[in-house]
Amino acid sequence: MALDTTPATSPVLRLPAKGAALLTAAGALVTIISTFLAWTWTSEFPGDLTYYGSPAGLQLIALAGGVLTLLYAAAALGVRGTGWLAPASAENAVLYLAMGTFGAVWYTLIAIAVDTGGLVNLEPGGFVAGVGALAALAGALGLPVDRRETDPWDWAAAGKLGGGAFLVGVMLMPEDWATFTTMDLVQSVAIGAGAVAVRALLHWLRLGHVTRPVAAVEGAPAWREILAIVVAFGIGLYVFTYGIDTETAEDFVGFLILVAFAFVGLNRAGLIGRLKTLTLKHRNVTFTAAFVAAAAFPVTQENDAYTSVATNILIFATVALGLNVVVGLAGLLDLGYVAFLGVGAYTAALVSGSAASSIGVRFPFWAAMLTGAAVSLVFGVVIGAPTLRLRGDYLAIVTLGFGEIFRLVMQNLNGTSGPNVTNGSAGISNIPELELFGWNFGESHDLGFATINRFGSYFLLMLFVTLIVVLVFRRSSESRIGRAWVAIREDETAATAMGINTFRLKLLAFALGASLAGLAGTVQAHVTTTVTPEQYLFANTVPPNSAFLLAAVILGGMGTVSGPIIGASLLFLIPAKLTFLNDWQLLLFGLALVLLMRFRPEGLVADRRKQLEFHDTGQLDVPKDAAILTKVEA
Repeated sequence: MALDTTPATSPVLRLPAKGAALLTAAGALVTIISTFLAWTWTSEFPGDLTYYGSPAGLQLIALAGGVLTLLYAAAALGVRGTGWLAPASAENAVLYLAMGTFGAVWYTLIAIAVDTGGLVNLEPGGFVAGVGALAALAGALGLPVDRRETDPWDWAAAGKLGGGAFLVGVMLMPEDWATFTTMDLVQSVAIGAGAVAVRALLHWLRLGHVTRPVAAVEGAPAWREILAIVVAFGIGLYVFTYGIDTETAEDFVGFLILVAFAFVGLNRAGLIGRLKTLTLKHRNVTFTAAFVAAAAFPVTQENDAYTSVATNILIFATVALGLNVVVGLAGLLDLGYVAFLGVGAYTAALVSGSAASSIGVRFPFWAAMLTGAAVSLVFGVVIGAPTLRLRGDYLAIVTLGFGEIFRLVMQNLNGTSGPNVTNGSAGISNIPELELFGWNFGESHDLGFATINRFGSYFLLMLFVTLIVVLVFRRSSESRIGRAWVAIREDETAATAMGINTFRLKLLAFALGASLAGLAGTVQAHVTTTVTPEQYLFANTVPPNSAFLLAAVILGGMGTVSGPIIGASLLFLIPAKLTFLNDWQLLLFGLALVLLMRFRPEGLVADRRKQLEFHDTGQLDVPKDAAILTKVEA
């Protein structure tokens, strides 16, 4: 039976609208108060939630969720001075914020019970937090929110979902079937039943989405709009810094729960839409604010523990942006793209002056960067020229083969199987630290108000490289060549019929993407100080690799600037924080991609073209000329 997705506005629970808003506000206030109470008596739980009057760890997450829920409940009640928070719909924002707060609070309570041995280890503050979050959610469910009018229950689909979840549960059990116990079977059945229960919950909620136009603020002075942009990027820097600085997996999971629901809630409120309008209006200010906020990150860090993670995220994101030229703009499926990163890294390592280098020369870094980009470009042309006449799966297979050939060649240039160029599997080690304009990247530098450590210096350098790649991507995508790439991506046959030289333009995209990856590789070689063939696999649990790079582009949003950066950040940061998922990482990664393709195939950050392609245009606020839009949105 077809799913009726016609959106309507109605409450999930039949409550008076004003009473529901008051109940939500009261529950949020109780949650806020509870964060100043002890949630457990033992300090064994991460974050030490045993203090009164001093929220810590996950209590801070609950406090933030409670404050946001209270503010939007006030907006739903029409409290004066809160209307700017919800240009579109306060009620929808309240529901998602209450869900995020409820999820963070109850996740914390369950984690305390599991880690410490039972609910008996909860203090009264924990129970107060649970009741407050539940009351806020119940009230939010009584508000009129966007819902689908019908959602027929499909028993066959529910059975397939439960069976699939059961098989996943079995796969997560011990590999040795001899040790598979009755309890393992029960847990697998529970996973299947849980999946069906979640589907039943979604069937009951029937949450939908009505796109509401966000009215522009008429007559607002430019300085106020610019200030709003600056404040937004300041908040973004704080949120990112808080997330990356979380010390335990428990804190990071709670952070992810609240941030995910809060983002959806603020988007439904129209606040993010209004901010996007301002950023498009003041592009140069937005670009500058983003760069300054990113450059300020090393100043917020006292050591290199998390700056190293941020530096590797930038490397990963920059390479993903290069791949976005090939996949997102030109529509060429490249499964061996990580090899171009390796070409740049090996080139920089060979001319770095390392004792392990077989060449024995040392270029200035600017020359090494240009050399790495040029060599990668040559490889891109050499590989692309004979293969880009292929399409689809055939091109993907050839590029996959190139990625594996590169790794094997680097492994065999060891003086035994071939000439001694790369030292084989041992790689090129002891790559010296960079020194630019008297600034030694391997030393700490005291600026008076902050200290920049080794990875802080490389972070700033990599940020400069990312800036170059973003500028190249934006200029090329908005040019006549970029529009030709989009035409080839949409329909190569039609593009050829319109007189576009598809082969030459595809080769140009391939070469440009390869050179951008090589540019990032030159920095990566100095960050890691060692370059080995095993760093450039097709798939691995640790990015960057070709599979994760492609996933970052698809997850974030093909053809956009911010999409691959967000996708790369998530794919690198989540495994780095949730180390206990290492054994299940690829399985969960695959499930996440399946869910993404099902519910948001255009990616987290999608341009208007992708929204039109994957969704019913009747449900989108689309301008009449949207069908001919070719400009790539950030």
